[in-house]
Amino acid sequence: MKKIIVLAALAIFGVATSNAQTAKKAVKKETAKIETPKVDGPGMLFENETIDYGTIPANSDGKREFVFVNNGNKPLIIESTQGSCGCTVPTKPEKPIQPGEKGVIGVKYDTSRAGQPFTKTVTVKSNAVGQETKVLTIKGTVLPLENKVEPTKS
Repeated sequence: MKKIIVLAALAIFGVATSNAQTAKKAVKKETAKIETPKVDGPGMLFENETIDYGTIPANSDGKREFVFVNNGNKPLIIESTQGSCGCTVPTKPEKPIQPGEKGVIGVKYDTSRAGQPFTKTVTVKSNAVGQETKVLTIKGTVLPLENKVEPTKS
């Protein structure tokens, strides 16, 4: 009787282990299928097209980065970047981004504009197939400056 119980337990444990291994293999196959879409010519695929600064202190660091990859088969050239106002200053890569390489569009928001929410855009012009002009967004709120009251002398 004990042998039958042990044999049954081993059989059930073996099936459970086999199912777990099959499930792990299915997850690995599912993960392997995720790829960036390929483009015939230069391509530009951003990790995020919106950067949310959240709520930040006045006069804090306003620098952020939009990271992208050239998902095409030809070099990507960023021709220009333009902020929607003088408070948003973008930077662009000077060299062509080769197929499969990552690039960065830097942006600096003027955080001295205290006490107000903001939503600004950066327009990117490139030789990317199908998206020669791309609009990126930054948003957030800059906290008001703290009013420090000096004690009066009597």
